[in-house]
Amino acid sequence: MNKKELLIIIPAYNEGQNIRRVLTQIEELDLASVADILVINDASTDSTNWIVKEMQYPMISQLFNMGYGCALQTGYKYAVRRGYRYVIQMDGDGQHDVCNIPILYNKLKEADEDGECPDIVLGARFRKDSSDFPVSLPKKIVYSLFRGMIRLVTGEKISDPTTGLQGLSRKAFLYYSKYNHFDDKYPDANMLVLMLLAKFKVVEVPAVMHARKAGKSMHSGLKPFWYMLRVMYSTVIIIFQVKFLKMDAEVGLRSADKI
Repeated sequence: MNKKELLIIIPAYNEGQNIRRVLTQIEELDLASVADILVINDASTDSTNWIVKEMQYPMISQLFNMGYGCALQTGYKYAVRRGYRYVIQMDGDGQHDVCNIPILYNKLKEADEDGECPDIVLGARFRKDSSDFPVSLPKKIVYSLFRGMIRLVTGEKISDPTTGLQGLSRKAFLYYSKYNHFDDKYPDANMLVLMLLAKFKVVEVPAVMHARKAGKSMHSGLKPFWYMLRVMYSTVIIIFQVKFLKMDAEVGLRSADKI
């Protein structure tokens, strides 16, 4: 059983221009007593692999480019097997400021008035106290549609339905680690719909984020519209499974050892 309770998962695909800076900044937080770092190298063709090896961080390298969601799920499986209690996932491109890590970590352990801690903590770009973050018009349209979809289906208001900066309890990442519980390509608003319908506790905190300085986003150009269609289709399937077939309808109310 692992002695540290927090695993920081960083999926990376061709982030050779960014990954060294991200890892160095995490080092400066001095979390070594409670946290480990794991890089999921999604078959990068640049220097990502060599930089992480040079810095001597644990890394899992996919043999083929499997996609963002698959990289994250690989990290969840690792966290389950190594006995971590919490996971924080952040991108390897430098957009997620490392100052958010302690905030998400502390929020994961903060009980509400009913004595319950969150299962998922979202680092949100669009809350009142969040830092300014530039967003293109296509992305604004997509985010607005996702917010409306989540509100309509679950009744919950989520300001940033596509944030990749998240903290997860063991119960949440244990559920995600199982077969057919996680989108292998675009795990965004669709996964929030699933978790909310399944009665997992989801909260948001304001986050500090920055525009990408180098490299290429997986949502560049007109890709946001294809991504939107993929996520919407996935969401329809989830709604049918949970609301009509009652698959995992209240799994979030169970303890982790019963999932």
